[in-house]
Amino acid sequence: MTNIEVKSESEKQVISESESTTALDRVNKEEDFLNGPLRIPAVDIFENSESYFLIAEMPGVKKENARVKIESGSIQIMGRVESKPEESKGVLREIGYGNYYRKFRISESIDETRISATLESGRLTIALPKTENAKPRVIEIQ
Repeated sequence: MTNIEVKSESEKQVISESESTTALDRVNKEEDFLNGPLRIPAVDIFENSESYFLIAEMPGVKKENARVKIESGSIQIMGRVESKPEESKGVLREIGYGNYYRKFRISESIDETRISATLESGRLTIALPKTENAKPRVIEIQ
């Protein structure tokens, strides 16, 4: 299991990396755009009173080649990087081509029906809204 630096105890319980993330050979190959070499995107997780935010760096991934999948209490991040043009020959190759994949478990305190995602400049941002019960609240003293 890859270690993720977590700033608060509540984050550890709400979003945790799935065991299968580091066992990339177990990735479900039915995801056709995940064929080829796989890379693990770097991720930051932030929290405010309303939501958690998962930010993944996936340079070279276009919106139409990215997918966020919610299934069985987990969130999967996938992205395909298109390779060099077929008719060209490499002279110098320093840019890595391949696909991104990472999987996290999410707790019941996240409202799965309201999760949203945006991709801009190779940075995938996923908003994971908290359920009403998970949000902090102030109790009025009578």
